[in-house]
Amino acid sequence: MADIKNIDIRKGMVYVDADGQLFQCLDRDLNTPGNWRAILYLKVRNLKTGSITQNRVKPDDKVALAYLETKNMQYSYREGDDFIFMDPETFEQLPLKAAFVEDQIKYLRENDIAQVTIYEGRPLGFQLPQTVELTVVETEPGIKGATAAAQYKPATMETGLVINVPSFINAGDVIKIDTEEGKYLGRSAQK
Repeated sequence: MADIKNIDIRKGMVYVDADGQLFQCLDRDLNTPGNWRAILYLKVRNLKTGSITQNRVKPDDKVALAYLETKNMQYSYREGDDFIFMDPETFEQLPLKAAFVEDQIKYLRENDIAQVTIYEGRPLGFQLPQTVELTVVETEPGIKGATAAAQYKPATMETGLVINVPSFINAGDVIKIDTEEGKYLGRSAQK
């Protein structure tokens, strides 16, 4: 870890404070009132607890910059309360708790890739691809001649995810889904 001054902390950086806690900078505000000393306010998220705080710090004090590793990991299988991900290069397996991946796991099928952010062997973050393609396994029958502007209906995907789709979508269709908003984007080219 490299030591940096508080004044050099930028949005998105992750650092370790004097107590060994990991923080991510969400925003910063530097005030330089006339010929007084500069005051730096950092809005930070504690990566262990998830709490967000506003800290007043001295610009010249030092903190340790944390080096995070982001890996593409392949979702392998579920084992009890853990979801097992594998590094496709080293074949090393990493179990992630259900509370850690939450509802995001419903966007992944076995062998799909997600990014896992790791610090000193401990997972800190989990990011899905921007879009995924999933097969509809259950929905009401499609209406012939329906257009994309028609009403939406619920559809269950192969992973258990339920989203609203246009009425012309049928069971067996492969569709594209936006993972950030959980919205239908369109039919996939593959069938």
